[in-house]
Amino acid sequence: MKSQRPITSDDEHRVLQFRPRKTPSPVSHRGSGIVQPLHAAAPEPLDLSRYEQPRDEQDDFRHRMLANIAALAFTIALTAIGIWLAVSIADLRRTQDCVLMGRRDCVRITTPHI
Repeated sequence: MKSQRPITSDDEHRVLQFRPRKTPSPVSHRGSGIVQPLHAAAPEPLDLSRYEQPRDEQDDFRHRMLANIAALAFTIALTAIGIWLAVSIADLRRTQDCVLMGRRDCVRITTPHI
């Protein structure tokens, strides 16, 4: 059986040569108007000072630290709950596997220390 492939010509697979742009002339004429290039400003320093904005009120350090401590406590609590949940699920799985194998001594019996 023949595979059906479209007939292609060499015109469809042509590599175009890249020609870099030339620097624009100071004044160019387009249509009926004159377009003048923007004046290049002095380059700004490459730091974050250009993104800073003046603040109306001072930064509340105490409030920010309390919020950070609350977020840390919440993260620790979620981690502890996740670990407890994983351990209890593993214990339940072990007990269920023991019961499904037909054993009778699957449940742990805790004895109080005297």
